[in-house]
Amino acid sequence: MTLAQPRLDELWDFAEPAASEARMRAAAEQETDAPTRAELETQVARALGLQERFDEADAILDAVSVEDAAVAARAALERGRVRNSAGDAEAAVAYFLAAVDAASGAGLTFLQVDALHMLAITDPDQAEHWTDTALGLLDGVDDARTLRWRVSLHNNAGWAHLDAGHVADAITSFEAARDAATRWGTPQQVQWADEALAEAREAAGMAGLPAQRAHDRGDLHISG
Repeated sequence: MTLAQPRLDELWDFAEPAASEARMRAAAEQETDAPTRAELETQVARALGLQERFDEADAILDAVSVEDAAVAARAALERGRVRNSAGDAEAAVAYFLAAVDAASGAGLTFLQVDALHMLAITDPDQAEHWTDTALGLLDGVDDARTLRWRVSLHNNAGWAHLDAGHVADAITSFEAARDAATRWGTPQQVQWADEALAEAREAAGMAGLPAQRAHDRGDLHISG
């Protein structure tokens, strides 16, 4: 992967996709390395998708020169995200599977986990499988930015459990998300994890369940 994730983090503001689009376009125009420029162009498409400018996003992705695995993985990821945002989860799944294949073949763990996390969202019947697969990949990782994926993976699992009425499991997942956010995440992620955990514990109280039960679960503690 030629495009470092910290650089993308500096360019992205998911609350302001239009501003992010402008920054990505400027960065792509100034980039002299072709594969890196192509990766930046996929992020222009992502920003367009977040603005529901789906045809424009597809046009950008149509023009991306796919010359290496990182570009292939990012292009498939953004095709999938555009399709998901447009309401076609079935089509999105196929792209996310393609992204997993492209990333795994080149050892691009960050992008592979990203694709698996999107599969857990768009393929809810197999969400637990996709989440467990992603978490398994992270067991051998020591890069803090990649390990931040644990926050999203546990958080999404927590909401799925809570929506299904599995409150104790939701508490366990949210506690794991907060632990990951404290270790590798951002202050905003810690705040969101606290809010999610509070909501799950409130739900446990309303259901007459012991809100602290999840503390006894051995899978709460994450290594790394």
